[in-house]
Amino acid sequence: MQISLKKIYSGKVRDLYEIDDKRMLMVATDRLSAFDVILDDPIPRKGEILTQISNFWFDKLSHIMPNHFTGDSVFDVLPKEEAEAIQYRAVVCKRLTPVKIESIVRGYLTGSGLKDYQKTGTICGLALPKGLVEASKLPEPIFTPSSKAEVGDHDINISYAECERQIGAELAAKVRDAAIALYKEAADYALTKGIIICDTKFEFGLDENGTLTLMDEVLTPDSSRFWSVDTYQEGTNPPSFDKQFIRDWLENSGWNKQAPAPRVPADVIEKTVAKYQEALDLLTK
Repeated sequence: MQISLKKIYSGKVRDLYEIDDKRMLMVATDRLSAFDVILDDPIPRKGEILTQISNFWFDKLSHIMPNHFTGDSVFDVLPKEEAEAIQYRAVVCKRLTPVKIESIVRGYLTGSGLKDYQKTGTICGLALPKGLVEASKLPEPIFTPSSKAEVGDHDINISYAECERQIGAELAAKVRDAAIALYKEAADYALTKGIIICDTKFEFGLDENGTLTLMDEVLTPDSSRFWSVDTYQEGTNPPSFDKQFIRDWLENSGWNKQAPAPRVPADVIEKTVAKYQEALDLLTK
């Protein structure tokens, strides 16, 4: 669907369009990024499902901090035909100055964090107890930032001291505290719905007054690892609701994680869509 607004940015999975100097239209596509490479095969309805999950969390967590919503709908800024075509995958949001780090919170040990821990006993310089294994619950959620990559580059885990160096000590503390507070509330809620939020990535920006604001997407299966309470078992890599399903397939395919990615089989794509939909249904019903 052609959008009559001027496109100002095309990211790994989202496109941004200019509305005016204070607002923009964010459209979630069906593109999938894994290991910082955009796959050739789109995931049908992915953008719509993830937008609905994100919108749910933005609303649920709005008492913790402000978010990027303006209160306008796509029908306020687009012709009716265009708005109808993208209404479930687009939001009108504030134009913010992005905080240039990835704000990652981990509640459980897996992925790159597990690899770091196995080598050094730490994640991003944070010492952890001895004897932890795959999927161990951490004593407390930890903030493990990474550098923001350009499209095609890989994010790099950084220490908190490096985070302070990059964005300043005061802002780093605000980001860390906000990210952990958001994660804790979301993780507690998700548990009541049978979902463990293993880890997640938040994006923050600053408004014209310098107020820290939650933006982009929140606690979706693209920005988080979701595990089922029913199949969780410490010492294993639990089956997930998220794009980890495709990541696991790619890991086992022998791919070197450089573009281009291998073509993903249709049945893997279908199962991924089904897991996204299941996550939306469990969280919001």
